[in-house]
Order: sequence, then structure tokens, then C-alpha cells
Amino acid sequence: MDCRLEVRFGPVYEFFNSLHTYICRKSHKKIDLSSSWAKETRSRLTPSFAAELDTMEVNADWKHAYLLALLSPDYQSLPKFLAWLEGLTIGDMFELMSECVTQFPANMGEFRSQLLSRLSLWNDQYFSSVNPRILSSLEAVAEERSAAALQMTAEAFMDETTNGMMFRETAALERIIFIPQYHFQPMNVISDYSSTLICHYSSRIYLGEEENLPPHDLRIIRCLGEQSRLKILRYLQQGPRSFIEIVRYLKLSKGITHDHLSKLRSAGLIYAHFEGETLVYYSLRSKQLDEIHRTLKQYILQN
Repeated sequence: MDCRLEVRFGPVYEFFNSLHTYICRKSHKKIDLSSSWAKETRSRLTPSFAAELDTMEVNADWKHAYLLALLSPDYQSLPKFLAWLEGLTIGDMFELMSECVTQFPANMGEFRSQLLSRLSLWNDQYFSSVNPRILSSLEAVAEERSAAALQMTAEAFMDETTNGMMFRETAALERIIFIPQYHFQPMNVISDYSSTLICHYSSRIYLGEEENLPPHDLRIIRCLGEQSRLKILRYLQQGPRSFIEIVRYLKLSKGITHDHLSKLRSAGLIYAHFEGETLVYYSLRSKQLDEIHRTLKQYILQN
């Protein structure tokens, strides 16, 4: 792979990731923090701000908002980032975004005003009181991954870092930035900005009881206890398959098949092969079966 791989982290990225997690309402039952986190967080918001966030969606405007975080020179400091953003003119925003996108918010002035207000309120009412261990742990994970990138092939690094996401190189792709995230675990967020691809990957940081099996390992065990998912794994053992091929093989609806594949991806039991933001096909990640066998045996037999 000729494109450059980069690991990056700053509090601004997790700030955006936390808001992404909250406004992505369909995912609240799937995240490790569980839907209780969303309910508890909502209770901390003013009724007017909570109602405003209810209208937000993870759409093109949200992708534009995150692009500004990516382009900011102050992603290590949230107060500096917010001050930088407030100091941008509408013309500045057009000029910055044009480096990475060809389409812009329909009304840049309104977009800027709403974004500044919502980000400031989210910081005041939620992120400013987030557990500092989350940010320090994410920083440590990023440092470890940066060091690992120097010792591994690009494919092995992507595999290990993202738990089974593989990115196909294209003529336009120049770099992939990997950013560890906490709030949206176990899912990943991919954003394609022309020559740059951003991948928020699960950090596997769990601030819970250390003596128990972590959520990641429990997820694998639960995932394997379902017949259709086992059939998918056996089918993929024959070679890579597209989503439609898997649907036809299972003879289930697209929705049910997608749910099974999502659970297998979250468990790291299959590879998801991407071209930009588009998932092209799946393949078996058999190494995860070996790893969970060793983990489970060690856990059961430990004194």
C-alpha cells in the first residue's frame, strides 16, 4: 500500500465522537455504553438543547462539521478549537472545505451559527465533565498504535487496529488517518474526504471491572451462539462474498442479514473490505476464532 497511514488523537476528536454517538439514535442499543448512557446524558441537558439535538442527524452537514475538526490546527485543545472556529469567516470556511470536498452546506452562514451554538452547549452540558481517564487512555492507545505502525505491514496494521477493517487503495487516496474512539464502541466511523480517509476505530478501553472478561470478548462469545451467524462464517470460509451473495445464501431479508453481519463485524469475526466509505465485500477473519479460544481457556483455567 502506497498511501500514508497515520494515527492521530486529540480531545477535539472524542468531543465530536461523543456528540456523534448521541445524535446517532439508531445505534444507542448497539454501543457498549448502552442506551442508558443516552438517557443519562439527556437528563443533563437543558430541555431546549435536548429538543434541538433531536433534530440533528448524521448527514452531510455533520460530515462537514467534522471536516472542520480535521482541518483545525488546534485539535489538542477544545477551548482553542472552539475559539478558532468562532474566528472563521464564512469565506474562510469555504476556502478550508474546498481542499477536501466539492459540495458545501446549503446555507453556510446558518450552518456556522448552528454549529458554534451546538458545540458550545455540548461542551458546557456534557463533554467538559467527561471522565479524564477516557482522554488519557485514548492518548496512550494512539501512542501505542503509532509505534506499532512502524513495525508492521500496512495490511497487518489495519487489521489489528480496526479489528477487521481493510481499505482498498484507490488512485485518489493519499492517506488514512486512524483515530481511537471511546463513546461509539464497538462500531467504527469512516469518512472519505477525497485524498484523505478517516477511520475512527474502537479503542477497546473499558472503565469497568478488570477481573471480568472485557465486553469485546463477551461480544464474540455471544455472537457465536446463533445459527445464522455460524452459517455466514462457514460460507465465508469458501472465499470473499458480497452482501447480496450472503443474503441469497441465507435466504433471509436484507435487514436481518445486515444485523447478523453487523454483529459479526463488531466481534471482529469477519473482515469488512472498503473502497472509500463503500463496503465492497466480506471475508472470514479466522484468527479471531483462535484468539477467543485462547482467551476463554486462559480465563477459565486461571487461579
